Amino acid sequence: MQFKSESMAKGRKRNDDLEIVYEDQWLIVVNKPSGLLSMSTGKQGEDTAHSRVYDYAGRIFIVHRLDRDTSGLLVFAKDEETKLALQGNWEEAVQERGYIALLEGRIEDEEGWIETWLYECRKSLKVYCYGLGPKDSPGKPPRKDWQFAATHCKRLGHREIDEMPYTLVQFQLETGRKNQIRTHSQWIGHPVAGDRKYGARTNPIGRLALHAQTLSFIHPWTGKTMTFTSKLPESFKI
Repeated sequence: MQFKSESMAKGRKRNDDLEIVYEDQWLIVVNKPSGLLSMSTGKQGEDTAHSRVYDYAGRIFIVHRLDRDTSGLLVFAKDEETKLALQGNWEEAVQERGYIALLEGRIEDEEGWIETWLYECRKSLKVYCYGLGPKDSPGKPPRKDWQFAATHCKRLGHREIDEMPYTLVQFQLETGRKNQIRTHSQWIGHPVAGDRKYGARTNPIGRLALHAQTLSFIHPWTGKTMTFTSKLPESFKI
């Protein structure tokens, strides 16, 4: 089998703000805008990242998801075998998952770790944290169905918007739990700006201030490490 050495559509733009970052014969990586669902909720004719990529490439399979209001890198597979190969080994295949967020308040610590147990309530669809304290060991989980979550944080800078303080933070996921960054940000007392679900009181840029900026994973068929970076939205910049 001959492997293609270069992207088929690197940097090519689709309509409706969906940028194709990379494409080969097995994968498509896109830069999803905020406010767009990754996948349909079942409503006919619903506009999603999946439907837009389908319009472009035909039959397509989503590999992972981003929240509706989170922007950034999203991976699709062109066939079911590739999807299963990635999903079945996702935690091992992924080398780096980097996010940028604008958090409420002024954080003085330069960097550190947040480690807790997380639990998703099926009724509220909200994720809850459990631990001894924001800077302590998480201890033992209260029940077996709580999952361990670890996030590395690095302060990038401070800014003020309408006389309110904010901190731009880079997050690296050691684990990939649902709403992990949003929940951990609330846990340390600095919610993601615009995230009312997890305690934010302000919405300075008119959207959830969370962007999936960097993704690195091992290609399921070539074995190469693929690294992608998406441009930080202008509204995030300090």
